[in-house]
Amino acid sequence: MRKSRIFLYALLLVILLGVLYVSLGKTVGKEQSSGSVSDSKVIDEAFQIIKKQAVFSKSDKLIVEGAIEGMAEALEDPHSTYLTEEEAIAQESSLAEERVGIGAEIMSSTGKFIVVAPIKDSPAFKAGLKPLDEIVRVNGEKLDGKSMRDLVQLLSGEKGTNVNLTVFRSSEDRHVELHMKRALIAQHTVTSEVYTLDDFSVGIVTISLFGEKTAEEWEKQTKSLMDRGIDGLLVDVRGNPGGYLFSVSSIVGTLLENGSTFAYMQDSKGVLEMLKTEQKNPYLNKIPTVLLQNGGSASASEVLAGALRDHKRAMIIGEKSFGKGTVQETHPLSNGGKLKISTHKWLTPKQEWIHGKGISAGLEVEQDELFTMDVKFQQGEFQVGDYGEEIQYVQQVLSTLGYNIIRKDGYFGEDTLEAIEGYRKENSLNKGTGINNELFQSLSKTVTDYKARKENDKQLLMGLSYLQHNMKK
Repeated sequence: MRKSRIFLYALLLVILLGVLYVSLGKTVGKEQSSGSVSDSKVIDEAFQIIKKQAVFSKSDKLIVEGAIEGMAEALEDPHSTYLTEEEAIAQESSLAEERVGIGAEIMSSTGKFIVVAPIKDSPAFKAGLKPLDEIVRVNGEKLDGKSMRDLVQLLSGEKGTNVNLTVFRSSEDRHVELHMKRALIAQHTVTSEVYTLDDFSVGIVTISLFGEKTAEEWEKQTKSLMDRGIDGLLVDVRGNPGGYLFSVSSIVGTLLENGSTFAYMQDSKGVLEMLKTEQKNPYLNKIPTVLLQNGGSASASEVLAGALRDHKRAMIIGEKSFGKGTVQETHPLSNGGKLKISTHKWLTPKQEWIHGKGISAGLEVEQDELFTMDVKFQQGEFQVGDYGEEIQYVQQVLSTLGYNIIRKDGYFGEDTLEAIEGYRKENSLNKGTGINNELFQSLSKTVTDYKARKENDKQLLMGLSYLQHNMKK
């Protein structure tokens, strides 16, 4: 009887110890897991050290995001990157049919944000925003030291919400307060026009980006051109950074025969997948075609160029393209961010990988220096003896216009003064002893107007001339 009772007590003790062990194990496990951020021991170790000892420690969110960024950077692929939730939203909106904003084209020039032009009938247009206005504050927040991405985030928001801009209008030498509400802004990525050459007409189609609705815009624009009876087609993808591959597929399908291979996709294991056109009505496959490209034509633009080149469907005119031969996939993460990584190589129909090499133009044409010069909107007053990058820009522009300037390093010498005086006289500007805002504005307008005139675009002229020669055959 006693032995049985002792045995029972012993059994109860074992059970109690077991329960305590399991309970303590769970508690310890919770304590360990509370500091765990991954299944990697070394990552968790580093995380704990940073949290406990780093003098400049950050929030858990920022530390984890930094780790993800580091993993993406370790791939040594500039096209693989981590996007925060805000950056992911911004990237998607850049390729979307519509985006919420104020509707203005803005450029960054020497640390300043200058309005190129407001979109007609947009909130910015209705509020009175003008070309050359410098945006200095958004909702009271100064833009000193901020990037273009920072500005885009400040201008972004919900439809119908208020935006207050403070701009400096140099033409009036004063600051102006503008008030507007964010609205849906339609994004058009395809534009077209008809250019007449003797007895022939050429449809000029410009694709700025391969977005969500680019294929639909392309079809609408090109069918309208065909209805107008064009004899040739010039496709301009200069400065087009790429976009969605499905948009390229639809566009190529209108130019090549049904079932044509326009590219190959190769995965990380080297397996090739053939991509074929599926356009039921390739209504553009017989019309003489030219493609204009430059060093800013990348990715999807190069897929189009490679397909047209390898099928001998179009003459490529301009400069060598950028050379981006990879395709990225974007994967959503639980923190709202996204991981964009290169998952495939793409190859031309002849299975050429153009990554880092680009696609050469069949006819290389170099533009004039003034045509390729960036338009900068400088401000300030400078006299002989001063030195600065603003002065150097004036020297560069005047030199390309044919004025004799010996020093073009930013030093304001007598040769620069003589050139300025000559330019002032020739353009009927007020007399002055140096550089001022009036001169800067005039020079910016001179460069802008020069770049806008077709007769100064050597690549376009060569494309039109090539088409004219082929249309006469």
